[in-house]
Amino acid sequence: MQALTKTLASTESPALTKTLTFPLPGSTYLGPDPEFARLRAERPVARMRLDDGREVWMVTRYDDIREGLADPRLSRAAAVRPEVAPFRGMSQVPPEMIVSTDPPEHTRLRKLVSKVFTVRGVEKMRPRVTELVDELLDTLAAGQPPADLVAGFTTPLPLMTICELLGVPAEDRDRFHGWARQFAAVGGPPEQIQDGIAKLGQYIGGLIAQKRAEPADDLLSELIAARDEGDRLTEEELVVFGYTLLGAGFDSSASQIANSVLALIEHHPDQWRWLRQNPDRVADATEELLRAVNLFGTDTTGFPRIATEDLELGGTTIRAGEMVLFGLTSANHDASVFPDPDRLDLGRTDNRHLAFGHGIHRCLGAQLARMELQVALGALVRRFPDLRLAVPETELTWQLGDVNHTLLALPVTWGKART
Repeated sequence: MQALTKTLASTESPALTKTLTFPLPGSTYLGPDPEFARLRAERPVARMRLDDGREVWMVTRYDDIREGLADPRLSRAAAVRPEVAPFRGMSQVPPEMIVSTDPPEHTRLRKLVSKVFTVRGVEKMRPRVTELVDELLDTLAAGQPPADLVAGFTTPLPLMTICELLGVPAEDRDRFHGWARQFAAVGGPPEQIQDGIAKLGQYIGGLIAQKRAEPADDLLSELIAARDEGDRLTEEELVVFGYTLLGAGFDSSASQIANSVLALIEHHPDQWRWLRQNPDRVADATEELLRAVNLFGTDTTGFPRIATEDLELGGTTIRAGEMVLFGLTSANHDASVFPDPDRLDLGRTDNRHLAFGHGIHRCLGAQLARMELQVALGALVRRFPDLRLAVPETELTWQLGDVNHTLLALPVTWGKART
């Protein structure tokens, strides 16, 4: 019996025999670390060790993740309490931020802006986003290649969109962009993150004062009215809401667009050609890119939850007080839900991906991000059908320690642009 036990132990994969370190090192924008496939098969709710020595639960299967994200016993508010050490060295996320709250606070905050981000509300913005895309690509086409697609297109598009939505003056965009990038650099010095939060807060506070004196037709003015007339927002909530929407409203979209274009032109040129030949399928293509292109720098949204009582998830008992992470990228590559999950297929139609999460904390701006990616991809493949990298991919630079896989630049070239 002892010999048999030794033999079985020697054939077990690392997924069963050791505590893994979070984040797994093999994940890239092209997909999750292969270890996630073994975890889904062998240990779907696994222990992982953070760099500060704490152990957390990582959930890796699609169905378990959907269940966990919808379970009110797994609390976001508990994860940002002062006594809880910041996750992965991040400065403590403000408790007033919508991503930090549980119902009923979360319900109240989300209701105030959810009507703007519905399918109908976002479709009203499509013509303006299309105008911005055309303006940016006109400028790109007027220059001589190569050009930096990040600086000239993928960053300014969502930045301009969210700034116009909220009512941020055009001359302030560059300043805001720098502060928001500090905020997103989760692997950087905590003081850098706090500095970005503080400057964003100061800026939004000043903008609120201006719009309180002279209201405009924008979302921030609507939130001010909710604060002043309905008394539904505290002043601190108003400021935090403002910079949360600004910060979250462009950074992820900018990275998703850039990474999707890079994946297509460098690794899946056949799919780029398919999209060029099937422009009416850009909605399906967008969903597949959201599923297959790994936005998250740590394979999760970066927002842990803490169990408020003992519960069972994926056949594993999670004790009250324990921290839980959800591997959204792993879920999006779960073969039980997505046939041939590691193959990029822009024509895939049954695409119930979790790129935007699930449950009450599902990304508020999901429809806006989806629409921006649709418009951007459709225009790019039409006007620059032979778009290609201008440098070897190994020369591309990425923002280290970021919450997302974030390209610092994307040098591209093309032949004659087609209008």
